[in-house]
Amino acid sequence: MMPADKRRFPRLRIHVPVRYQVRGASEFSNVLSDNISLNGLGFIHDRFIPPATKIMLEINVLLNILNPTGRVAWSAPLPHSDRYLSGVEFLEMPLEQKRYLEDFIGMQAIKA
Repeated sequence: MMPADKRRFPRLRIHVPVRYQVRGASEFSNVLSDNISLNGLGFIHDRFIPPATKIMLEINVLLNILNPTGRVAWSAPLPHSDRYLSGVEFLEMPLEQKRYLEDFIGMQAIKA
């Protein structure tokens, strides 16, 4: 069961490439986002990441790579699957990248 929606920012359902690395681990994993907001993103992957795990992200939004650090807020198994959906809260992101993401989300909302 997915956690109750406590989001402060609306999420944009979008599938963009994401590379992430659990802090302290040597390997990177590649996934697609499920959704993104100014405060975080969700992605589907094949391993459980415990809540409160700190991760470093590389999010490919159009021709820009965003590099926030984040914290896994929750992870839940997907029904009838060996995969998980995780929600990540952004902890730090360079200001110019945050502004770019805000503009990108705003432009997508206008298109919808």
